[in-house]
Amino acid sequence: MSRVHLPDGLKALRGSAAIAGVATFGCGETPGFTDMELLAQAAHRAVADAGLRMSDIDGLCTASASSTMWPMPVIEYLGLRPRYIDGTMLGGSSFIAHLLPAMMALQSGQCNAVLVCYGSAQRSATFGRREVVASRRFLDPQPYEMPYEPMLPLSAYALVASRHMHQYGTTRRHLAEVAVAARAWAALNPEAFVRDPLSIDEVLASRMVSDPLSVRDCCLVTDGGGAYVLVRAERARDLRRKPVYVLGNATAVWNRQVSAMHDLTTTCAQESGAHAFAMAGLAPRDIDVVQLYDAFTINTLLFLEDLGFCAKGEAGAFVENGGIAPGGRLPVNTNGGGLSCVHPGMYGIFALIEAVRQLRGEGGARQVAGATTALAHGNGGTLSSQATAVLGLEEVL
Repeated sequence: MSRVHLPDGLKALRGSAAIAGVATFGCGETPGFTDMELLAQAAHRAVADAGLRMSDIDGLCTASASSTMWPMPVIEYLGLRPRYIDGTMLGGSSFIAHLLPAMMALQSGQCNAVLVCYGSAQRSATFGRREVVASRRFLDPQPYEMPYEPMLPLSAYALVASRHMHQYGTTRRHLAEVAVAARAWAALNPEAFVRDPLSIDEVLASRMVSDPLSVRDCCLVTDGGGAYVLVRAERARDLRRKPVYVLGNATAVWNRQVSAMHDLTTTCAQESGAHAFAMAGLAPRDIDVVQLYDAFTINTLLFLEDLGFCAKGEAGAFVENGGIAPGGRLPVNTNGGGLSCVHPGMYGIFALIEAVRQLRGEGGARQVAGATTALAHGNGGTLSSQATAVLGLEEVL
């Protein structure tokens, strides 16, 4: 981490902004709500959680998989007049990638309070994931893959899992450990969509979807909205909630198509993580709780390695015997993750919200005692974009 050259301007941004409010809405199955309505409910709740009014919001970051101009209808629906707008769409990592540009806008004085929000009725909508995937063939063509009609994104992640197994001896049991750990955390979370017990044997016996990934290796398909509010650090100290400071944030993209990855077992989380840690002045050993984008069980193994929590090829052993489950060596995806809590198309914002809740001590039965630092990591596309955020309480500033 120390080899990363960080500009002085980025170093100065460390801790300059804090997350002052967070909220979710409709996580699971929420028939009758549109994407916009789920987003708006979460947005109003997050603003209220911060002790602010919607009229205080003068910055907006949002993205959608189904609309290229999504910020405009969101602004109209919420009745905002923002001076700062970011609609950058990088898939599920977008809402973590939005942090650093928003911090720059706050520091420059362009705006004073930034709302980051997302909503998707993916589970309940009549125009669901199948239709979105079909439209991608025309709106987002992948010329080296789509002609062969793979089951994307699943087939891409199955390819990566197969390579990791071949190269490092990772097993399906290692993948099952990830799914079982996520379910164990979900069982402690009243908001999680799936909370019933899950065993290693049940994962191994579950229906194969794209070898070597079974249905239990795949994330949920849910509805849900999520939002958070970012303000300057000095303002956050005067608001109603305990401030959670952004210590580091970085985003990296190396490819769009999985077939363009130079190494199927190494993602650009290696880059985003190194830069986020360098900005934070921390290392993986300093992190108390970790929230990773677990669209598939292989993701968790890859990100544990690429973010530096274990060496490349050693994540299988790292998660064995409940290594990332409650009571394990590292608390990972304490809400149940995308595998068992919520996954309405793009999960990144929910990873960040859970990190904030843990640092504010709001985890209830799943609370990690004494947590003062957290990492939230987002993934977009087929291991295409990666965004890492390092968060902390005032005592680690």
